[in-house]
Amino acid sequence: MRYEGKLYRPPSEADAYIVQATIGCSWNKCTYCDMYRDKEFRVRDLAETLEDIGAAGRRFGHRTEKVFVADGDALVLPMDHWRAILGATARAFPNLRRVSCYAMAKNVLGKTPEQLAELRSLGLAMLYMGPESGDDVVLKRIAKGQDHAAHVEAAARAHAAGMKLSVIALLGIGGDRQEEHARATADLVTAMNPAFFSALTVTVVEGTPLATLQARGKFEVPEVPSLLRELRTMVDLARPTEAVFRTNHASNYLPLGGVLPHDRERIVAIIDAALAGQVRLRSEAHRGL
Repeated sequence: MRYEGKLYRPPSEADAYIVQATIGCSWNKCTYCDMYRDKEFRVRDLAETLEDIGAAGRRFGHRTEKVFVADGDALVLPMDHWRAILGATARAFPNLRRVSCYAMAKNVLGKTPEQLAELRSLGLAMLYMGPESGDDVVLKRIAKGQDHAAHVEAAARAHAAGMKLSVIALLGIGGDRQEEHARATADLVTAMNPAFFSALTVTVVEGTPLATLQARGKFEVPEVPSLLRELRTMVDLARPTEAVFRTNHASNYLPLGGVLPHDRERIVAIIDAALAGQVRLRSEAHRGL
């Protein structure tokens, strides 16, 4: 397989074949993110992408059940690329269960309802969307590019097309707007109604605009108890119909799992126990991106 630079994928795609159909991120302006800052965005040559899918199929076609299309927001790909890629993956991997990718709200809204429905019919089953916050003030601060309402509309279109959503929130990114960030994010999760909901914890990475803000005293990562209280608010107030919930990402201090709303009380109780010092947290030495 031919890959350029570092590859990123959600934890739940650890067993997926990753095909790099775009290089970098078409937006690449989020203040906290350094994942694609060393790459200049471009759509990869389709022939190369298809060659890699074919080679992967010959090597481990029958063992592959999931495909993740990289890089950062591959939904931006034009429809002729998507049709070819999804057709090739279906042929290369006879036991394929789903294809997924990262997607910005902007790129979901850039596809028509008919195009989204076609992509779903061809095998694109799940979108990973990271609004990070539901608070419009925070979304503007972090240069996310879309507001609360745009994420709700994008989710509605994805649902209408039959796609599942995995929504990602970022603990601590609200800075001095912790309460507003937590409550608005819970509201956004309710409105987006994902099948999967996960929370990560913000890490200030050298070279990002967020690091510059921190150096100037304009941003500070909240203390751990405050991060846990943010998480508690999100879990307690979010009302998805049925969402698998995880904080298993390495950035988090408290790994949790369950299904919301069924496990809400149990998860909140664990967070309360952690706040009371009764649950051991992940050490700084074992946290990472």
